[in-house]
Formats: sequence, C-alpha cells, structure tokens
Amino acid sequence: MARQSAQSVKKVVLAYSGGLDTSVILKWLQDRYGCEVVTFTADIGQGEELAPARRKAKMFGVKQIFIEDLREEFVRDFVFPMFRANAVYEGEYLLGTSIARPLIAKHLVEIARKTGADAISHGATGKGNDQVRFELGAYALMPGVRVIAPWREWDLLSRDKLLAYADRHGIPVDFKKRKGGGAPYSMDANLLHISYEGGVLEDPDFEPEDSMWRITVSPEKAPNRAQHIELEYRRGDIVAVNGKKLTPSQVLATLNKIGGKHGVGRLDMVENRYVGMKSRGCYETPGGTIMLKAHRAIESITLDREVLALKDDLMPRYARMVYNGYWFSPERRLLQSLIDESQAPVNGTVRVKLYKGTVLVTGRASKDSLFDTRIATFDDDRGAYNQADADGFIRLNALRLRIGAQRGRGTKRG
Repeated sequence: MARQSAQSVKKVVLAYSGGLDTSVILKWLQDRYGCEVVTFTADIGQGEELAPARRKAKMFGVKQIFIEDLREEFVRDFVFPMFRANAVYEGEYLLGTSIARPLIAKHLVEIARKTGADAISHGATGKGNDQVRFELGAYALMPGVRVIAPWREWDLLSRDKLLAYADRHGIPVDFKKRKGGGAPYSMDANLLHISYEGGVLEDPDFEPEDSMWRITVSPEKAPNRAQHIELEYRRGDIVAVNGKKLTPSQVLATLNKIGGKHGVGRLDMVENRYVGMKSRGCYETPGGTIMLKAHRAIESITLDREVLALKDDLMPRYARMVYNGYWFSPERRLLQSLIDESQAPVNGTVRVKLYKGTVLVTGRASKDSLFDTRIATFDDDRGAYNQADADGFIRLNALRLRIGAQRGRGTKRG
C-alpha cells in the first residue's frame, strides 16, 4: 500500500488510554496531520479510572469521545472461545494481552466507520507484537483503512523526549512519571491478566520484587487452608461458580479474586515475539489458570480419545494464531468452528482445590461422560471387557517392530 501524505488524513480514531504516551500521540496527530482526532477508550477490566481520559481529551478539543464498557464482550466472544481450545503459547503463556488486541481493533474500525474517519492510530511501539495484532485485525475488518503508528514515525523515542514534548504543549503528566517514580516496568492489564515487561525486567536473570505483583499474593503468604470451588460447564464454557449462575465477565472476575487470594497464576517467562526478538515477561492470570485446569478436566471425561488428541495437536497452532495477531484470519475462524463443534458434550461440573499457588482437580462429573466404571474397574467386570483381547491387540501393534528387529533395524545398544 502506497504511503499517503500527511495532508490526506482528515479524521483519525485513536486508541486512547489517557496516559503519557497516548496523550502525547493525540497532540502529535493534531500537529503532524492537522486532522480531527476521535478518541476511543475501552474498558476491558483494567481497573483504572476512565474519567481522566475523557477530561484530557476534552482539554485538547476532542469533540467525539468514545468510552465503552467491553468487559462482557471481551470474555464472552474472545476469552471463552480461546479457552475452549485450551490455548497456551510456548507451553506457559495464557495470551492475556494477545486476546485483547483484536477486540480493540474491532471497535476502532467500527468507530472509524461510524464517524467517517479515514484512519486509525495506536500507541504500540515498533518493537512489539501489539502493532501487528492491532493492524492485522484492522486490515481484516476494514481493508482500506489507513493506520498511523507514531512510534514508527516520530523521533520521540525516549521518556525524556516524551516529557519534554508534554511540557511544550501543556499536556498533564502524572507526578510519579515526571519524577521517574512508579513502576520500573511497563504494565498492561485487563480482566484476564496483568503483564509486566521492560525496565528492570529486561534482565532475564533479575528476580522481580514481590511488590510488583498486583492481583495475586505470594504462595508463601497465601492462606494455610485450602479452598474448594465447583465450576459448572455448558458447551465448554463456565456458567456457574459454586452453584451461582454468572455472566462470562462475572465468572472471570470471581475466579480472579479467589485465585489471587491463593497465589494462583503467576508466571515469569522468556517468550519469542512474532517480530523476531526474545522478550521477558511476567504475568498474573489467576482466573485463567483455574479455567484451563478445569476445562481440561471436564474434557477428559466427555471427549473421545482421538478428539482430545486432535485438539492437543492443533492447540499450539491456534495459540500462535492468537499470539501473532491472526484472530480474524480465515484459518482461525475455521479452526474455531471445529473446536466449538467439539464442545457440544462438554457439560457438567468440576471441583478444584486451591492451595498456595496450586490448582488441583478433585472431581469431575457429567451426564455426557464417556467414563464407564463397568469397563474401567479393577474388580470383576462381569464380562464387560475381555482381557484376552489385549493379546491380539499387542501382537498386531508389535508386528512392525518385530519385522524391523528381524531385519537388524532394532534399537541399538548404547
């Protein structure tokens, strides 16, 4: 796509948090492009006061300000479908930031259409994954949209330069940021998790202080008594906690609170970013950690062996699609249809025990269970299973191994 001139942009929708970076971007867009800026602030459960964002936007003459509560949509249409797939990136990361970006991209595009804007803008840097996630999502939903990514255009590439720009243009700056206080790392929060990156965490050998963690207590300080909870599933989604019917966002908020109290869901890992570099991140995902463990438990009794194996084979690929920003891709949509179809019998209850950072499944039950006690029992099964059948089964499966060994292709001795 050919690069358009600055003068060709008349109206741009900015993903706006009201923090230092996006406040500077708002003014920079007005100065650089001379265009009207529309702000969009999403409430996806980050737990921050959103009124200051509105006040700051008004201060700089923004006439169209959108602040939307997307918590229910976030969990219902993005988090829950992802957890039906048991998605985990590189064996550990539960994709808390990754899954929020396509939702924001979707609403940026919707607001651009509603307001007649010809561009959207975001505050993601040129080194991270989020720029890819925002823009792949936007192009998939609005192919002709113009995307403005200031971090790839401007020269304000340090905190001091951002602060100097803010001073020149009268942009209010949090006192802690001005004095170099606050968290010595970058944070991103939503209803699924909190992530911590950058700053002191750029040394992968540095152990973060316990004060960094916001929504989980350390396992050492967690209660000395375990807590049991029961989760009710319908078609692969949790619909009740301890017998109380809840909406998707209420389910996640409830599990976050309970899991956080017991030190569940902390993660410190080095991951491979889609843009090519390795990055160290720390994550808190208490509710998601419980959800993953429990979902695998209910699937263990309700899904066929080969269906489970197929899902496990496809899961890493699905997780990479989410991590790399391909939520709206045809391949993710196709795979989601397969996953959702598999969830029809995933109904029932799971009991888990939380204790000092651990989640232990203690029971699972379902009217759709494939677990047959008559066959599985070690006691007399009264002919439900003929143990002599195993002889032929083993011989047939050993045939190729025996032939290989006879031809001298057996296991070599060490």
